[in-house]
Amino acid sequence: MIRILRVMPVLILALAPALAIAQEITVGGQIRPRSEYRNPSLSGAGSTGREFFNGADGFTTMRARIHADARLKGNVRIFAQLQDVRIWGSETSTLGDFNADNFDLHQGFVDLSSEDDVWLGRAGRQEVNLGGQRLIGAVDWAQQARSFDGLRLQRMKDGTGATFLAFQTADATAPTQSADAGVFAGYGKINNILGGALGLYAIYNTRNGSLPIDLGTFGFRQVGKIDRFSYRLESYYQTGSTAGLDVQAFMVGARIGMNLGDGTVTLWYDYLSGDDDLTDNTTKVFNTLFATNHKFYGWADLFLVIPVETGGRGLQDAAIKSTYRTSESTLIRLNLHSFRATKQGTLSTKRFGEEIDLVGSWRYNEHLAFSGGASYIIQGDALAELGRLDRDMTWLYLMVDATF
Repeated sequence: MIRILRVMPVLILALAPALAIAQEITVGGQIRPRSEYRNPSLSGAGSTGREFFNGADGFTTMRARIHADARLKGNVRIFAQLQDVRIWGSETSTLGDFNADNFDLHQGFVDLSSEDDVWLGRAGRQEVNLGGQRLIGAVDWAQQARSFDGLRLQRMKDGTGATFLAFQTADATAPTQSADAGVFAGYGKINNILGGALGLYAIYNTRNGSLPIDLGTFGFRQVGKIDRFSYRLESYYQTGSTAGLDVQAFMVGARIGMNLGDGTVTLWYDYLSGDDDLTDNTTKVFNTLFATNHKFYGWADLFLVIPVETGGRGLQDAAIKSTYRTSESTLIRLNLHSFRATKQGTLSTKRFGEEIDLVGSWRYNEHLAFSGGASYIIQGDALAELGRLDRDMTWLYLMVDATF
């Protein structure tokens, strides 16, 4: 927190020329500590090299952000957001370590829009959430979240329009990278269809070097509400190549929910294709790309990185999700998941396991909110055979979210 406050004058000075002529200036920030407990513990959360161990582990992470937002003449906007993300106790002595090791530019972009805000052009580092974040999302649950470097062009009027993205995800010119990589996407949204909106996706991933990627993802997502019922239906197909393998993969998902007044009940099913034979020249494993998987596959985050954490066997998620609002400021969620592989291959079973999630949130006011939850994972033999989990797991969290 102290480091963020020290940097705030630097941020303001950097934007001083723009702030001096701005018609509207907003400065804000966020402090979000979150304590978690896992038993068995999980090492390297959010990475592809995660391993489960026998012991329990408790830790607290924290996000601290500060931003300045300047609206200038001619429909120009400049936005800069800095953040520090750390584990409490990662510095053994703050007297001896005063470097900004965890400090980063999370967002920094310039916008040019039309007078009626129908057209928008954006250049710089930015968060992106397309549709339901099934394929491209900012992953706000992660303290560091995700942002991209590149360009965005959008035309949207009355909920109908199109967005085009061009992002550089790696550049061999940088000393930390060995290859060039990028993602290019087109997203169309058509409003007022079957009580909701239809989203159309076309995403292309490319990477050169030792693990080349030439991958296209195409599909649609329809969501809406009819009377007391809400629904979702989506399907995506992937083709191209990755790491020298031909890709033939797909995903389908559906849900239907009922509004019960103070709460909702939703039936949910997702199917992500997998591969029976991981040794041939074709992969049939669906890749969730840049998705916010925390939203979909259980709060305990067993399946953040797909297909790595499913062993290439795909994933089926059958779930019942419910919410209950006890007051305007308090919400309780109860989710029940059953996880299965879509292809068994050399596994003795398709059963990954079951997960029970109970989460509660309470908003004190518009600046301060509290949330906490508990998850229990009933381990299946397939997780043990993949080296993921050899017994049942418990996960707990408590989070404070303060913004200004």
